[in-house]
Amino acid sequence: MTEAIIPLISLIALEVILGIDNIIFISILADKLPEGQRNKLRLWGISLAMVMRLILLAFIAWILRLDQTLFTLFDIEFTGKGLILILGGLFLIYKSTKEIYHKTELMDDETPKVPIKSSFSQLLTEVIILDLVFSVDSIITAVGMVQELWVMYTAVIVTVIIMLVASKPISEFIRKHPSFKILALCFLMMIGVSLIAEGFHFEIPKGYIYFSMAFAFLVDVIQMKTVKNNV
Repeated sequence: MTEAIIPLISLIALEVILGIDNIIFISILADKLPEGQRNKLRLWGISLAMVMRLILLAFIAWILRLDQTLFTLFDIEFTGKGLILILGGLFLIYKSTKEIYHKTELMDDETPKVPIKSSFSQLLTEVIILDLVFSVDSIITAVGMVQELWVMYTAVIVTVIIMLVASKPISEFIRKHPSFKILALCFLMMIGVSLIAEGFHFEIPKGYIYFSMAFAFLVDVIQMKTVKNNV
């Protein structure tokens, strides 16, 4: 039992770090909804992420087969996991660039526009797509770290509880500070590029990505404080 504590804590820490991507994506989408539906989307999105991961753990043998080569093209071996990561990365880049364009170019246009309202079901569908991509990546990572199934189940449940607690404060912070929202969208673009690269077997260490984003976040905080003090 005690021998499983360290792997469990390590896996929870890793899952929480990977879950940040999910929280940011859900938070940005939730901002498109009326105030009363934002918490609902966050709750559904994160809960479905947990359900997906628990179901995938039940089909662990099938998940492991996703890491097997399906076909080879230009000397690159493509796996089921790789294809899922590539498609998920492309989707993430598309959504991020579209949102950045909307926040920069369209907002500068003086021509009044009728705001486009997104339905709850449409946004939930987009959340589910990304949940699936992150869940497959998360489960295969978990299998590489630990062998005991109960450790994986425990890590998933604890991680989702942490995500549920952290999602609202993160969402409110991003909504109140537009500059951080752009930073978060750029962060999601980097994650999308990382997923595509991983799908092509060119793995970018996630530590580099998270460190660079943490540094950018720190610079943004300092800039915000400086502007505030000079006002």
